Amino acid sequence: MRRLRTRLAGALAPLPALALALALTATACGGSPRAAAAKPAATTADRVEPLSGTPSPKLPVTVASADGRKVTVRQARRIVPLSGSLSEIVFTLGLGDRVVARDITATFRQAAKLPVVTRNHDVSAEGVLSLEPDLVLAETTTGPEEAIDQIREAGVPVLLVRPAQGLDDVGPRIAAVAGALGVPAAGKELTRRTEGRIAAVRKGVPREGTKPRVAFLYLRGAASVYLIGGKGSGATSLLEAAGAVDAGVESGLTKDFTAITAEALVKAAPDAILVMTGGLESVGGIDGLVKIPGVAQTPAGMDRRVVSVEDGVLLGYGPRTDQVLKSVVGQLYGADAQ
Repeated sequence: MRRLRTRLAGALAPLPALALALALTATACGGSPRAAAAKPAATTADRVEPLSGTPSPKLPVTVASADGRKVTVRQARRIVPLSGSLSEIVFTLGLGDRVVARDITATFRQAAKLPVVTRNHDVSAEGVLSLEPDLVLAETTTGPEEAIDQIREAGVPVLLVRPAQGLDDVGPRIAAVAGALGVPAAGKELTRRTEGRIAAVRKGVPREGTKPRVAFLYLRGAASVYLIGGKGSGATSLLEAAGAVDAGVESGLTKDFTAITAEALVKAAPDAILVMTGGLESVGGIDGLVKIPGVAQTPAGMDRRVVSVEDGVLLGYGPRTDQVLKSVVGQLYGADAQ
């Protein structure tokens, strides 16, 4: 289960329809702040917004990798980020023209034409090395380990970054990538911009009334995977920032993910359900979601209150997290959100 948790933190999206545009949905709750009326919601932008100007990397640098190794980066002209979130950071720092490959979860428009060398943490060492990278960025959960070792043994610097757990990880992850690229000042600027935008969204969260209880469900219909998030799922921080309560955690789920049962859902009693867009589509949309045992018996299921965010960004906790948070807030509160 730990493996699944870390994949989700990297915004896992194994469906062929990964590049689908965000299909955000929400459902009625009258004038209550607990959920918005059913209508199309604004989509998360499929482009990243680079900082103004192009920073000049000052290399070589030696930085600490999350696995305890010291990594020396002598040049960064051919960069391979092995997760969508890390790709997003590199592009937003203004160095996207140096990226030569991507993970399947890098769904934003600027990366769309790059060759895919990893699919959901299934790294092809041969594919990576064939592109002659001078720097590989990965997460501590990226694997298989043999592939990462093979890349290192070929003489390519590999910087490992801890996977995102919540909003507090946005700054450290940006700093780690910016430091390895020799642009620490740009990293600080991007962190300030991102955290400022997140703070601005949080100011618009309704403060009055009962906080909505939201359950995060991880769904992959084709594989018959139906899980409810608990402590450590990665969604808690986002939900709390949106003024909501993580229903899975509040109901006592101590594992990151637990197989969905009718009993678990009834105990969680969510007012709304948070899902990845691809996952929702994999079960047949809201009509299919409410057929999962227990869903229809919850307040969320009875009122069909669903918050849907694109797989590639939901739990990425990177430069577009303010857009994710804004989308979640908008879907939960509708016109009540400022």
